[in-house]
Amino acid sequence: MTDKPISPLRQRMIEDMTVRGYTRATQRAYITMIREFTKFFGRSPDQASADDLRRYQVHMRENGASDISMNAAVSALRFFFGTTLGRNDAQTGMTTVRVPKRVPVILSEDEVRRLLQAAAGLKYRAAFSLAYGAGLRASEVVGLKISDIDSAPDRMLLRIEQAKGRKDRYAKLSKPMLNLLKAWWKAGYASGVMLPGGWLFPGQNPVNHLTPRQLRRALDNAKQAAGIDKPMTLHTLRHCFASHLLDQGVDIRVIQVLLGHVKLETTARYVRVASSTLRSVKSPLDHLDLGPLPPD
Repeated sequence: MTDKPISPLRQRMIEDMTVRGYTRATQRAYITMIREFTKFFGRSPDQASADDLRRYQVHMRENGASDISMNAAVSALRFFFGTTLGRNDAQTGMTTVRVPKRVPVILSEDEVRRLLQAAAGLKYRAAFSLAYGAGLRASEVVGLKISDIDSAPDRMLLRIEQAKGRKDRYAKLSKPMLNLLKAWWKAGYASGVMLPGGWLFPGQNPVNHLTPRQLRRALDNAKQAAGIDKPMTLHTLRHCFASHLLDQGVDIRVIQVLLGHVKLETTARYVRVASSTLRSVKSPLDHLDLGPLPPD
């Protein structure tokens, strides 16, 4: 059985992305978006004009595409036309869409406790605890190796390699978290799923790590078992990490470093949902003496 041949145009785009250091996930996403445009256009995408690209954006909106999906398509098509073809059609034919800024969902500390207790075994409790206790993304949790744990008393850090933006960083490793990871390591090693020097959270085949999708399914099950009805993903635990630290009075610039944010304004959005910050503000109504309440 032979693989389906890749067209010269697609191969050139892949090479352009590879030279610029785009991740495999980004490359797959861009190729998929170009494929979707080609289906709409009905011909080879290099024959499209700026007006064709404008029509495609209208088509996406009329068919209910989200703002994020539309912007992702713009990025892929601008790369294809601007870099691979050396044309500016996508620059003139497409426009990015303003994405509404929403306040993230935050769980209370009691809800987080119930969620962790409802996790299916040590493996998932440890994974969820890392997302909450260290503020890690799903990809960062599953990508951890045993060698990334620095448990020296004067260090107590987690090394996060090539996180978002292709930057390394360190996350804080607390004593309770270390104890939980040790318990999971012992259980995993005893059952034969933990390979020496391998992934902290191995998948069904220990050569590979657990996938974010598998982690999401386990989270959905734990959420249901814990009786939590708020919409959430594993990233919600990262939001909780930042918001709960703000509630404890941790400086927002420290939280920025722990989260790996480049801009302080990205971290500042958690001020809008930190309950202690909101409770500390008095409403102007509190300063008015309105007298006794009128009878019903």
